[in-house]
Amino acid sequence: MAEDENKSSPLRAVVGLGLILVLILGVLFVMHQLQHAAAIQDCVASGRSNCAPISTGR
Repeated sequence: MAEDENKSSPLRAVVGLGLILVLILGVLFVMHQLQHAAAIQDCVASGRSNCAPISTGR
């Protein structure tokens, strides 16, 4: 049984690395979205009325 676990170890390492990369990308995406939302909230809080980005309709 120990021999089977050692043979699949590199595959598990690659899968684990891929999972970590996906999690990092997800965290970066969420941080970007929160930063964008905070910028709009700061704009609204300062009393401006044209804070939302212009939508092109596409």
